[in-house]
Amino acid sequence: MSKPVPSSASVSARMSRQGSRDTAPEIAVRRLLHASGMRYRVNVPVPGMARRTIDIAFPRAKVAVFLDGCFWHGCPQHATQPKSNAEWWRAKLDKNMSRDTETSRHLRDQGWTVLRFWEHESPEEVAAQVRATVDLRPADRAER
Repeated sequence: MSKPVPSSASVSARMSRQGSRDTAPEIAVRRLLHASGMRYRVNVPVPGMARRTIDIAFPRAKVAVFLDGCFWHGCPQHATQPKSNAEWWRAKLDKNMSRDTETSRHLRDQGWTVLRFWEHESPEEVAAQVRATVDLRPADRAER
């Protein structure tokens, strides 16, 4: 899949500024988790998979948390379909979703609990679900 020609300089500039780490939803959830006494690691490499990272990881409890962007990961509520270079974007976004599925499956096969949330979900609700899941994993008791 060769890189398409940007439809305009402004679009190119906007897309180049898109962050893949430390997004506002990730930071909001991390702050809530930290404030509740939870300790975690960020941007942890997925064991056995090159160039893939876990947004928020609880390694001892083997809980992996991903906060997926609606556009990049195909949110059923908010995903949009670019009109310029539509075929290239469709292939790109489909590949992202396939990679997400493969990563989740790989981690589950390794004994991890995988939690995926959309960027539009309430940080308070996400943090509550993460806390409840980590609390169910007894190996994590020493991290808290």
